[in-house]
Amino acid sequence: MSQALIEAMDTISPEQRANVLIEALPYLRQFFGKTIVIKYGGNAMTDVSLKDKVMKDVALLHYVGIRPILVHGGGPEINTLMDKMGCKSEFVDGLRVTDEQGMEIVEMALNKTNKGLVSLLNKSGASAVGLSGKDANLLIAKKMESESGADLGLVGDVVQVNASFLAMLADQGHVPVICSVATGLNGETYNVNADHAAGAIAAAMKATKLVVLTDVEGLYTDFSDKSTLVNQISASAAAELVSSGKAAKGMIPKIEACTAAVQSGVDRAHLIDGRHPHSILIEIFTDAGLGTMILPTRKGRPGMSAHLPGGFE
Repeated sequence: MSQALIEAMDTISPEQRANVLIEALPYLRQFFGKTIVIKYGGNAMTDVSLKDKVMKDVALLHYVGIRPILVHGGGPEINTLMDKMGCKSEFVDGLRVTDEQGMEIVEMALNKTNKGLVSLLNKSGASAVGLSGKDANLLIAKKMESESGADLGLVGDVVQVNASFLAMLADQGHVPVICSVATGLNGETYNVNADHAAGAIAAAMKATKLVVLTDVEGLYTDFSDKSTLVNQISASAAAELVSSGKAAKGMIPKIEACTAAVQSGVDRAHLIDGRHPHSILIEIFTDAGLGTMILPTRKGRPGMSAHLPGGFE
């Protein structure tokens, strides 16, 4: 049995433990053999205890027959290294402005983070493979234009994903761990927002779920009012929160990634609180779910709901 599952059940009775497994059964059956893309970031990356739990969660998904793909950024690590190098960080529309020197620092920080995550996953028993988006032309990007018209420098927008390469790795029993750097159409290197990269990968892989770890409980229609937490929302309604300016800046790329993914064939996307231990397992394998679920916009579907559980329509 996975250590993650043992830890999750070590405070309950044997009968309760059995009930947990029985509750998970329909989800195990539903997601067996399916691809789930997890965007890993926020406090879950910087808290050592949470990081260990997330890696064990991903290993558990792998061992029950799900095909997880882990996509990560490394904002805190990049900031630390830029400070050491005497470089200033600048953000526009929630995206890091990246010049050539900044791009070198981004790659250094992300590669270090990537290998650390691979090591933790392998320690948990999963056969993890660390990748940059530049490996095997995994991510091809073009220069991103900001909404405000500001020059973002070497910030890219993913236009192509080498899905067959990722499928081959999964077929061979590996867990891809991808840092969000991409190759340009002319061979240049681009910094890609990790949320956007995860959304593009989920769409290309026809994933059944995109799970985005955040540092908040989910999506709020008014971040200053915690009673406005939304459990379920359509892609069009979520996009409206961005266009109307109601979405917090840090949430914008996450919403964009989720809406793009579900409108491109991903069954559903989830914004969940990564500060909650084993939040991935709770979202995928329990009736309650966590956070906010984003669904494709379809005729007759309500825009949002603050009442339904996070794991259900």
